Amino acid sequence: MLFGSPDRDAKPDPSDDPSLHKPRHASPDAYATATTEAGVSSEADDFRAIDPHSGVRRGLKTRHLSMMALAGIIGPGLLIGAGGALAAGGPASLIIGFGVIGILAFSIMQSLGELTTLYPTGGAFTALSDRFVDKAFGVAVGWNYYIVWFCVLANEYNVISSIMVFWSDKVPIWGYFLLFWFAFLGFQLLGVETFGEAEFWLALIKIVGLIAYFLFSIVYASGGVKGADAIGFRYWNDPGAFVNGFKGVASVFVFCSTFYAGVESVAVAATETRNPGRAVPLAIRQVFVRIVVVYMGSAFFFGLTCPSNADDLIGGDSRVLRSPMTIAIQNAGWEAGVHLVNAFIFVTCLSAVNSSIYIGSRTMLYMAQDGKAPKFLGWTDKRGVPIPAIVLTNLCGALSMMNVSTGASKAYSYIVNLSGVSTFLVWAAISFTHIRFRAAWKAQGHTEAELPFVSLWYPYNAYFGLVANIFLALIQGWSTFAPFDAGLFVDAYVLLPLFGIIYIVYKLINKTRFRRAHEIDLQSGRRRDLDEGKLSANGEVAGKMSWWKVF
Repeated sequence: MLFGSPDRDAKPDPSDDPSLHKPRHASPDAYATATTEAGVSSEADDFRAIDPHSGVRRGLKTRHLSMMALAGIIGPGLLIGAGGALAAGGPASLIIGFGVIGILAFSIMQSLGELTTLYPTGGAFTALSDRFVDKAFGVAVGWNYYIVWFCVLANEYNVISSIMVFWSDKVPIWGYFLLFWFAFLGFQLLGVETFGEAEFWLALIKIVGLIAYFLFSIVYASGGVKGADAIGFRYWNDPGAFVNGFKGVASVFVFCSTFYAGVESVAVAATETRNPGRAVPLAIRQVFVRIVVVYMGSAFFFGLTCPSNADDLIGGDSRVLRSPMTIAIQNAGWEAGVHLVNAFIFVTCLSAVNSSIYIGSRTMLYMAQDGKAPKFLGWTDKRGVPIPAIVLTNLCGALSMMNVSTGASKAYSYIVNLSGVSTFLVWAAISFTHIRFRAAWKAQGHTEAELPFVSLWYPYNAYFGLVANIFLALIQGWSTFAPFDAGLFVDAYVLLPLFGIIYIVYKLINKTRFRRAHEIDLQSGRRRDLDEGKLSANGEVAGKMSWWKVF
């Protein structure tokens, strides 16, 4: 059943006359064959501004999706949460954690690139898990992914409200939360084009700000800051490269999984992208730059300039939040620099909250339209805005108000642990869905050459992503065993059985079955770029991506 307005039946823009374009798949006849065999699509559907299946508006430009891939979601999770990882594991553990999870993220993005470029329609990997594995599996994946985003959203509201209290405590923290809650709700209701444009410029500011900090770190460590000693690698020796040995390394994985959550959001945004055939492969390749420059760069320079035993890093008893950036700048002798860092973090929070509401609401929208969530949440207005899903997702941000009683630092740690295991489970599900897709693709007589985007190093990459994510989901709470902490153990592992419970209960009630490779639908869900004619001369060429093109 479709949700939305009669606008979805409007005629396509005359300037985008389908007769003027040729399909951009590897085979010239592949698209026509797919649409006629499946009977679920048409050229007119492909060139509509409103997606006829989900009701959302195809308003995101290629540069919007590219910047989302490069710097989207980067906010308090990285700039402040990294302090928790640094305190728990030390600078060496921080680099190991970012590096290992970065390799996993790269693997997941390769699988997503192949799936999403071919099937950019609503539902992303939650719908594809249903389609290539089992409906019950798709339900479990969808709800776990939604849990990730309302936890991330709550953390971001926690941080942005705490920053405002730091600047002025005349308004209580819950008062700041309410002000921001209504402001973000109003902004989300403006539509996807406004969201995309805001994300583009805010993400650009984040990249510039991080590079500025990296340059400061080099100058500071080498003794270029007047009045400050050259610290070199001092903090790697005292308090040391590792904190708590392997236990510290294991605990860092939980934090890092939350920092990386969001790299897969390009798949969620693909439906609302004007030209997914060009934008998605480009975004997938830019994630590699994000991993190396943003994440690995931050891990190195945070550990270089901030001691792991610094007061007020996440995990301590403080009721405030402090970024490693703040501590480094103050240690360098610029006490007032805290305001500059907080201003930068505030800007990143604006972007991160905005993106979290967007991803969470679209996940809920597509689940509702597929029968995986209450039906009313699948409705969109005539502009393609999913109002009920946006309101519900934003309401979930109220979880951040637990910091009123626990303090911002502890609240942040609790919510990070809660969402960390879900990230590993969802990533493992993406790898498994990719493996099932390839099995069906081969069973039905298709070849790799027909794919518009080919995953690098398949099948090794996909199986690595599946096994590694399951392993990390199981060991991520290892640090709670010795000494055993019942509260932290539950916090770390409660969502692990939840995935299985959702899967089994839904399967038993609805009597779903595992999809057989030869009967999986491989045709529906494809569409052509809105600006296909304009891009045909210089668009991305379908086919396998060489390793050097990941840049």
